[in-house]
Amino acid sequence: MGRGKLRIYLGAAPGVGKTYAMLSEAHRRVERGTDCVVAFVEHHGRPSTEVLLHGLEQVERRELEHRGAVFTEMDVDAVLRRAPAVALVDELAHTNVPGSRNRKRWQDVEELLAAGIDVVSTVNIQHLESLGDVVESITGVRQRETVPDEVVRRADQIELVDMSPEALRRRMAHGNIYTSDKVDAALSNYFRPGNLTALRELALLWVADRVDEYLQRYRSEHRVSRIWGSRERIVVGLTGGPEGRTLIRRAARLAEKGAGGEVLAVYIASSDGLTSASPDELAVQRTLVEDLGGTFHHVVGDDIPAALLAFARGVNATQIVLGVSRRKSWQYVFGPGVGATVARDSGTDIDVHLITHDEAGKGRGLPVARGARLGRSRIIGGWAVGVAGPAIMAVLLYTVHLGLANDMLLFLSVTVAAALLGGLLPALASAAVGSLLLNYFYTPPLHRWTIADPKNIVAIVIFVAVGASVASVVDLAARRTHQAARLRAESEILSFLAGNVLRGETGLEELLERVRETFGMESAALLERSGDHDPWTCAGRAGVGPPVGRPEEADVDVAVGDHIALALTGRVLPAEDRRVLAAFAAQAAVVLDRRRLLEEADRARALAEGNRIRTALLAAVSHDLRTPLAGIKAAVSSLRSDDVAWSEEDRAELLEGIEEGADRLDHLVGNLLDMSRLQTGTVTPLIREVDLDEVVPMALVGVDQDGVRLDVPETLPMVAVDAGLLERSMANLVENAVKYSPPGKPVLVAASALADRVEVRVVDRGPGVPDEAKERIFAPFQRHGDAPRGTGVGLGLAVARGFAEAMGGTLEAEDTPGGGLTMVLTLRAQAPQAPQAPHAPQPVPSPQEQPERQAT
Repeated sequence: MGRGKLRIYLGAAPGVGKTYAMLSEAHRRVERGTDCVVAFVEHHGRPSTEVLLHGLEQVERRELEHRGAVFTEMDVDAVLRRAPAVALVDELAHTNVPGSRNRKRWQDVEELLAAGIDVVSTVNIQHLESLGDVVESITGVRQRETVPDEVVRRADQIELVDMSPEALRRRMAHGNIYTSDKVDAALSNYFRPGNLTALRELALLWVADRVDEYLQRYRSEHRVSRIWGSRERIVVGLTGGPEGRTLIRRAARLAEKGAGGEVLAVYIASSDGLTSASPDELAVQRTLVEDLGGTFHHVVGDDIPAALLAFARGVNATQIVLGVSRRKSWQYVFGPGVGATVARDSGTDIDVHLITHDEAGKGRGLPVARGARLGRSRIIGGWAVGVAGPAIMAVLLYTVHLGLANDMLLFLSVTVAAALLGGLLPALASAAVGSLLLNYFYTPPLHRWTIADPKNIVAIVIFVAVGASVASVVDLAARRTHQAARLRAESEILSFLAGNVLRGETGLEELLERVRETFGMESAALLERSGDHDPWTCAGRAGVGPPVGRPEEADVDVAVGDHIALALTGRVLPAEDRRVLAAFAAQAAVVLDRRRLLEEADRARALAEGNRIRTALLAAVSHDLRTPLAGIKAAVSSLRSDDVAWSEEDRAELLEGIEEGADRLDHLVGNLLDMSRLQTGTVTPLIREVDLDEVVPMALVGVDQDGVRLDVPETLPMVAVDAGLLERSMANLVENAVKYSPPGKPVLVAASALADRVEVRVVDRGPGVPDEAKERIFAPFQRHGDAPRGTGVGLGLAVARGFAEAMGGTLEAEDTPGGGLTMVLTLRAQAPQAPQAPHAPQPVPSPQEQPERQAT
């Protein structure tokens, strides 16, 4: 009998529907005639899941006694005796009660599989052993019940049961996962949107990796060529041809295969003008790569493969995407090409992808410019043709003499070839060597350096003159073409700078990094000083070891006015590069000025905000403070009046009105003073270790105790806060929640630990706040909706958030599932949360603190 097959339903969290999906699959198999039994399934009292158990045969469970309680576990022996075709076993990571056949349930499943029984099971992503540290960093609790990853990896099928965090929280709020008395605490602890989103991402990525493994195994077994994917940085080498669009799209698809992929397109412009590209095409490709979320880089380099690899290593790239060469077959005699050279020199740390495209094998196509400095290889080739070419031609013509005129034309063709390859000097050398050989071998008297016929003297002189003239014309054309190519490259860079100036997109550090990349320098810095005799200071830098002392210490420096200079280190630039460098320097000065103007604008906005606050403060004082003062004055005047004989009830009512008005004044003045301190930046919190269960109850003094339910466990770690500021923040939050909560719906104040922080949630069941107004309610002097004037000046939440941020915390507003508003105050924990004892009381049996019979 062969080994059984294992199918696993994997979920991100309890309640996504794993058990429901497993039972539905069992019904489908039974309808097809498959012998399927329920070995162990826990429905957790959910009617929709319990109904699916009807109609399925269930193997009786085994009862075990442990510490005075009776538990039920799967009876492995009973299932083996029944020997069904398929067995349903819920909660694969469950730890069996002591006294069971095996310690873990996955070990029970291994026995069933070894007996040839197919098993369908369920597991949550947080119970995989390798993800324990990750899950603990997300939820703050270490998983005690885990299953080895290899057990799940060996499954024949893994099916992901997915549900969005919002839908899962709605299920929880409707009571479909836990009972209603546990819903609020569960939603504020384990079932936070952030927790669920992170766990969902873990599940999706883990399953995606398993799918990748299955696909690679299939391709290997069926001899299908393997396709490599990447989640790393991908550099795309562009030539300026139309195939660049194909390369960019292909690189973007590679980056999308995993998380964190980044695309960097780079065009290498040779400093000697040997290559050129259409500015329009490069502009299109720049737009395309930016639309796909990548970046475009323009780099100058003489050796294109070396410059490309240097750029890739400089940005820590592990992938290079290049197009298949445009060369025709015969053109490979001149060298292996850029793609082959990059692949050869990339080493083991960089993978090179050669992508086919429509232009492959159609010839170079791109305009080629010959420069005045033709490069070392071309100059060597020109000298070789100029010196060795006439000698080879003399040997070839030694046996076949075509006449002096024809011989001179053939020697002249060698001179032209030397001019095309190496420029003027190799061509002049070719003309000189050719004239000597013509004199020695082909003009009488032969094999002597003298010339008998004066006509031959004229012919040789004309030959030398024509050779020199042709070489001069070719060299001059090469110089002009080089200048045109260089000017085109400069215009592209200047166009880029002008566009950034108009759009205001590039920051100072980004611009300096672009300068460093463009000119191949080690570092760049923008230096400035206030006066002629003041020391230089660094306003921005890029690269390693930038010059920060004086511009004269750099290899290259360009002055912008009297008090700003752009300094670069790495090498000395030629004079023709300084024009473009001057444009970069001017742009850097503009960016620096723009940054300072933005800072001035921010300060102006702060002053304007202060004026608005003062105006609103005067309005508040003129009405909200005068109202309780008027009430107090009226009550006091009534009590002092001798014209009316007040009864004891009337006197008590007037005194109560005075007390309420005084309390209201005290609260309003306190908030106004706190807001003033926050606006002026004079709040200096005294941070120390504080227990929440000591501070939070103090904030509830003066609040109707029946209107607030407190849930702050004593086991929470201490928080690093200012006790006074925290008390004031909590008082404002609770007062605001009580104000809007309907009668009979108490406000819940709950606290829980999450990794290195502690969250305090103030939950009300009031009308709630729409998403677009959630930030606005924290602004000073803001009341939401149609709140009456008597409800305050709108400073409570602003003060609460200000104090929270002053202590290094945050305060955010969330919707309460089922209606209402939840204020989430996040504080820094003083130390990591210690594992809770098994007997510690918990408000909600969260998935981490109860046996592994998880909600599915």
